[in-house]
Amino acid sequence: MAWSKEQMVRRAALELKDGDVVNLGIGMPTLVANEVPPDVEVWLHSENGLLGMGPFPYEGEEDPKLINAGKQTVTVLPGGSVFDSALSFGMIRGGHIDVCILGGMEVSERGDLANWKVPGKRVTGMGGAMDLVSGSKRVVVLMTHVSKEGESKLLKECALPLTGERCVDRVITELGVLDVTGRGFELVELAEGVSLEQIRASTAAAVWDARDSRGAP
Repeated sequence: MAWSKEQMVRRAALELKDGDVVNLGIGMPTLVANEVPPDVEVWLHSENGLLGMGPFPYEGEEDPKLINAGKQTVTVLPGGSVFDSALSFGMIRGGHIDVCILGGMEVSERGDLANWKVPGKRVTGMGGAMDLVSGSKRVVVLMTHVSKEGESKLLKECALPLTGERCVDRVITELGVLDVTGRGFELVELAEGVSLEQIRASTAAAVWDARDSRGAP
């Protein structure tokens, strides 16, 4: 067993604390906006110039002038604001984003992230990911543990072009939650029905068990 996509998103939403300014990356991370706990108030930021995004609109209530960085229609909560992208990136580069939750293609045991380009495939641009991983106070990567081909995406070294070096704090996958520390990947939580042996077999790097003081891989 493993977490479903919906369970992964709900688990990622638990990373948010009251008062956080949060950027959600394109793809699965955008769904976190719908799962913010009701007792937690956060300010969702989009690099195209929005602060105070709410959940996605219901069908028929979309405003085509209100979109996030992934060109999805969004809502804006009371107190939200709209501004230009220069100010938005000034917020990112100035260290005003508390948490960013991004998708990933590969994460290394040092915390390097690759999430913007596969060599040989066309991309429209890197977006704001490089700024976010260098400017955010905390970086959480939400991604599948293995590729469609069954190959691990948690590695000793990334093979794809990097988005940032030593920037990832935590990885949430369908198998569990791992922190990136000075000794590599440390398991802090297993998905229901997943064993330590299974997560180690699916990771192309050592996994320490942070729940056990011995912890050796």
